[in-house]
Amino acid sequence: MHLAEGVLGFPTLITAAACTAVGVTIGMRRLTTRTLPIAALFAAVFFLIGTIHIPVGLGSVHLVLNGLIGLLLGWLAFPVILIALSLQALLFSFGGFFVLGANTLLLAAPAVLVHYTVRPLLKTQPTSSNRQLLAGSMAATIGIGGATLIAALMLWSTGQDAFNGLIGVLAAAQLPVWLIDTAVSALVVTMLARALPEALSL
Repeated sequence: MHLAEGVLGFPTLITAAACTAVGVTIGMRRLTTRTLPIAALFAAVFFLIGTIHIPVGLGSVHLVLNGLIGLLLGWLAFPVILIALSLQALLFSFGGFFVLGANTLLLAAPAVLVHYTVRPLLKTQPTSSNRQLLAGSMAATIGIGGATLIAALMLWSTGQDAFNGLIGVLAAAQLPVWLIDTAVSALVVTMLARALPEALSL
């Protein structure tokens, strides 16, 4: 999910960039030798999935997985997503550098929310497979839903009623993204619980 250059107004861009800077600062303070490998892994995964587009009607969508990243990494989602979006903008012109702060905020803020609302489901031992599936599904729902809501608020703050049509199209386009993200996130959480449980205990 990317907002393009030239869509958002200057005050919205500055506010979003400031919020992103705070989030990245907090995230970097949580970067340790233990969390660095999985943070690097998910930065690479986020970068890769953003380049694989799935045709839907006249357009295309791609996986986001910001909820899954937030579930596992918390505030580290800010620097992880920022790095991936920066590389996408640099190499493929996805999004853009002027809107980088806004795109990072709309994806990373819901990710942090996922960490604090959904992560407790995985802390009870032993964790059942049903609870793992629920955690993955909730992570995707909050991640995609939160990103869509923040993007809509950013667009409304710039164009208000003039952007209502664009906001509606944006929200509708996220439905297939949510469905795919939910299935993938639930599967990944379940697999990690079995094969790499330490990833869920960071």
